[in-house]
Amino acid sequence: METRALDSGEAGGVDIVEGGAMSAGEMTAPADDGVPASAGARIPAAGGAPTTADERRARRFATEAVHAGRDDLAHRGLHTPPIDLSTTYPSYDSRAEAARIDAFATTGAEPDGPPVYARLGNPTVARFETALARLEGTESAVAFASGMAALSAVLLVRASLGLRHVVAVRPLYGCSDHLLTAGLLGSEVTWTDPAGIADALRPDTGLVLVESPANPTLAEIDLRAAAHACGSVPLLVDNTFATPVLQRPVEQGARLVLHSATKYLGGHGDVLAGVVACDEEFAGRLRQVRFATGGVLHPLAGYLLLRGLATLPVRVRAASANAAELVRRLAADPRVARVHYPRIGGAMIAFEVHGDPHEVIAGVRLITPAVSLGSVDTLIQHPASISHRIVDADDRRGAGVGDRLLRLSVGLEDVEDLWADLDSALGEPAPARTASGVWHA
Repeated sequence: METRALDSGEAGGVDIVEGGAMSAGEMTAPADDGVPASAGARIPAAGGAPTTADERRARRFATEAVHAGRDDLAHRGLHTPPIDLSTTYPSYDSRAEAARIDAFATTGAEPDGPPVYARLGNPTVARFETALARLEGTESAVAFASGMAALSAVLLVRASLGLRHVVAVRPLYGCSDHLLTAGLLGSEVTWTDPAGIADALRPDTGLVLVESPANPTLAEIDLRAAAHACGSVPLLVDNTFATPVLQRPVEQGARLVLHSATKYLGGHGDVLAGVVACDEEFAGRLRQVRFATGGVLHPLAGYLLLRGLATLPVRVRAASANAAELVRRLAADPRVARVHYPRIGGAMIAFEVHGDPHEVIAGVRLITPAVSLGSVDTLIQHPASISHRIVDADDRRGAGVGDRLLRLSVGLEDVEDLWADLDSALGEPAPARTASGVWHA
């Protein structure tokens, strides 16, 4: 993880961590903006002609965001995906039903034919899973009732194989940190920096967990190097902040990609969900855990998420352009001590203030002071008080989550209105500092 300090000629003596602001033109989707032909080949609720591998290979990322998971609709005489609210499905052939349930118990593969029961799977949710897998470039994806339910399922899958040890790099989302540190699912965690991943591995290590850009400092990890250090141990990357618009971790060697789908994938602050994109073998085990533990996603949430994916590239790029401009202004502002912004860009900013961060929270009027992120409106929060409060104070500060750090999730408002609100909330300019480090009015 790199830190670059800008001198006073660049940004008024303010440090910008993890690279500087990127222009909107530099914030592009990864690779060639296409989607791997092998990704998400399954189209749920068959009945129309699914796209071929060649057709998927030809699609650009923005096109796939709109059409993935919907390929059969026109053949069904539909324009928008139906919402299937059934909890159970009739079957007059109980022998065949038993065979399908036995097959699921063996492999976790989705049962052939019509659905069986809502905990086994839902056609509306399956459309979202297909679409997300295609965007992340994986074979499959498995959706859950929340991001924490998704992470818990991954840990339970590995623990079921006797692999309870986890290697993790801080910072992570505060509740992810707590889940590991407290050992709530019987796991044991070793915290390390990216360079120490290989040395931290043990015979019973079942998972390596990183978040890049990290919540809330936006620190970035070389995912390819991390994947190499993992060897045969699966690397799980929390890709919530970047989304597949900015990076696809499987292209850099990750086996598992985690999203709090509540955030950018949904994008409107009205759905709670999580999802893991992965290979089909791991997906089968995740489905089995989901069935046993009940952390299923509601069909209406699946519908909202599929709708959210259609505008994901547009929303991320527009919000990222706003964020880049706010980074430029914050970096030049004497009231701001340091600005954190990832090299890959994005719509998340973290910044440290010289004054009282709680006064900034209390002073916003347009920006919403609330936990969460990734919505169309701009949100600000104080991580040490909310999202990372559950992390031990020394561990929190050691990971760079200081008491003056604020996290800003930039939305789609006009950037001039956002800056006017921030400018007012930041209050009077900070006093000048002499070379001795003494502050003078």
